[in-house]
Amino acid sequence: MSKNAEVAAELEAMADHLEARDVDYKPNIYRRAADSIRGHTVAVETLYEEGGKEALKEIDDVGDAIASKTAEFIETGHIEELEELREEMPVEMDALTAVEGVGPKTVAALYDALGIETLDDLEAAAEAGEIQEVKGFGPKTEENIVQNIPFARESRERSLLGEARPVADRVTAFFEGVDAVDRVDVAGSIRRWRPTIGDVDALAASEDFEAVIDAFEGWEETDEVIEAGTNKASVRSNGLRVDLRVVVPEEFGAALQYFTGSKDHNIAVRNRAIDMDLKVNEYGVFDISELGSDGSSDSSDGVSGVEDPDSGQRVGERVAGETEEEVYAAVDMDWMPPELRENRGEVEAAADGSLPDLLTGEDINGDLHFHTNYSDGDESIERMVEAAAEFGHDYVSVGDHATGPGMVGGVGLSDEELLDQMEAIRAVAEETDIEVFAGVEANIDEDGGISVGDDVLAELDCVVASPHSGLDGDGTDRLVAAIEHPEVDIIGHPTGRMLNQRPGHDIDIDRVAEAAADNGTALEINSDPRRLDLRSSNAKAAIEAGATISVNTDAHRPGAFEYMRFGVHTARRGWCEPDDVLNCRDVEGLRDFLGL
Repeated sequence: MSKNAEVAAELEAMADHLEARDVDYKPNIYRRAADSIRGHTVAVETLYEEGGKEALKEIDDVGDAIASKTAEFIETGHIEELEELREEMPVEMDALTAVEGVGPKTVAALYDALGIETLDDLEAAAEAGEIQEVKGFGPKTEENIVQNIPFARESRERSLLGEARPVADRVTAFFEGVDAVDRVDVAGSIRRWRPTIGDVDALAASEDFEAVIDAFEGWEETDEVIEAGTNKASVRSNGLRVDLRVVVPEEFGAALQYFTGSKDHNIAVRNRAIDMDLKVNEYGVFDISELGSDGSSDSSDGVSGVEDPDSGQRVGERVAGETEEEVYAAVDMDWMPPELRENRGEVEAAADGSLPDLLTGEDINGDLHFHTNYSDGDESIERMVEAAAEFGHDYVSVGDHATGPGMVGGVGLSDEELLDQMEAIRAVAEETDIEVFAGVEANIDEDGGISVGDDVLAELDCVVASPHSGLDGDGTDRLVAAIEHPEVDIIGHPTGRMLNQRPGHDIDIDRVAEAAADNGTALEINSDPRRLDLRSSNAKAAIEAGATISVNTDAHRPGAFEYMRFGVHTARRGWCEPDDVLNCRDVEGLRDFLGL
């Protein structure tokens, strides 16, 4: 049973409790370590069993102190220092900090002043007008808390794709090694690569249901068996619910199609089937042309077919079901990638042969937004460039933070520091085999102004401008103003959303996309699984308007270049083809776009 997610959660709790007490530096150290442990491919208890504490230090960002705490958790199930911190401040930190604008320091202040420990306590105090009476707060803060509590409650019911997808990958890899399993895949929202998911759905084809269910219960990452039946089972793994359904091989394609598509997509496919005298369900596609309205045969010869397990009626001859391709072909549709199955026009496109030729990870040639230790990244320019080259990129652009709105704690670089860094980037570029561009992530203020001087922007190769503050209300005007700035090349994470934390500002995507197309400014899909911003529907609107998309990782450490796959799948959900994406271009194509 992998304890990676549990350890990561405990370390994040450590970070929050330390931040609540105004401890410097340590909170970020704990958060980086938590991120690395959660994404590590080997279970921490396996590492510890094989090599002790020293083996744990092989994980990125895990030093001696954090390795010791990880070992303590593996051995005892808790971290004593964290338990002491929780006793001093017995609050539901995760729940409270899920409310936008409520960070660990706010939690501490409200606990000290009002004894608030839970989300219910916070809501009651806000509705009673008590929060605005606390020093440092006011009516506006209180109003924002009231407005954001429903979002916080909803977000706690769903997990980030970046947390759930590794579990999905491991469960499918496990079943691929089970002899009784003929085929396996994930289904549901995780197969469509939605940014948040409720649980992990897995589907297996087998003639021996009992053997598959038994294997699932014995999976080494099963922390708890929630329920198990003859063809379905659910377990808890790494804090996530994983649901398994087992079907016979001839039904696998139909079940995979049925349990992958959104409700609206499946309704559209079923309605199309009905018009063709067909019935589509999780068991197959059936010819019902010779059935009466009560399910009986209209002919004296009877009907060759099977019984519908749902209705108990005969449903005619099965014409498809073993593969998804067969299911869609039976209703005169091309098979479509799972990411498209949201009823956004894909049914019509599959019927008339006009589905997009979606980009893949292999089409990405570079990353135009990542950070180094010049701002808030973990590593040097040299190490990050080296990691990008190892990942397979042909080019990168360094995009450290500039000073400006939303930057705290000395994170951002001044104009003079940016020019100094540019020289350092040029020096690294001369020593590496990939192209390295000097860039910046500048800040967009609430009026659309850019936080870096025009003369400095003109010296840089690639300017990413992003909103980091003032993320309430409508942000359309500020984005359009930034897009129209002649030195801005890319708008980074345009809405500023943080999944399960804040919704970000609203934008009129049609206006933003039109401005981006007119000014030759790319709109970013930020691949960090906590952002995935632009969202897929906005990306689709952008390319339909003729705008260019840039898929970047916003990496702050070498391992985060792996986030690119989340951005690529978000772009695929937005119907993006390689020609729509800036960093699918070769180096010369990128230079042309940047005007270099």
